[in-house]
Amino acid sequence: MTSKKTGVDQQLIRDLAGILNDTNLTEIEVENEDFKVRISRQQQTVHAVAPAYAPAPAAAPAPASAPAAPAAPDLSKNAVPSPMVGTAYLAPAPGAKAFIEVGQKVSEGQTLLIIEAMKTMNQIPAPRAGTVTAIIVEDAQPVEFGQPLVVIE
Repeated sequence: MTSKKTGVDQQLIRDLAGILNDTNLTEIEVENEDFKVRISRQQQTVHAVAPAYAPAPAAAPAPASAPAAPAAPDLSKNAVPSPMVGTAYLAPAPGAKAFIEVGQKVSEGQTLLIIEAMKTMNQIPAPRAGTVTAIIVEDAQPVEFGQPLVVIE
């Protein structure tokens, strides 16, 4: 009995890691009277997925591949990342006009979209002034922490 209190319960850690994988969570924490365990993983898949979003809008209007290649680096540099996990909404209500459109100039602090997390609507402000060059997410799309939402140049 004392060995469990002083040792690490490896099966518990394996079980928690399995829960992370099964639920696509990025972090899980368990606390008891005797111990506290937190397991987290980096969201490397978000960075791998991000370039997949950029070529689709660039490749559809222009068949040339040369303009699409520079779009990927701009995405990582100028993209506004999601500050939380939730559901992204592009308009304040169903059927309402979207907060932003591609080509629109935005000012710092202007609402770009809303992310619903835990039944709370969170406005996502523009981190800088510029022009919206791409809206990467679709309305009512689930988003992960760090996932690119909008590109502002």
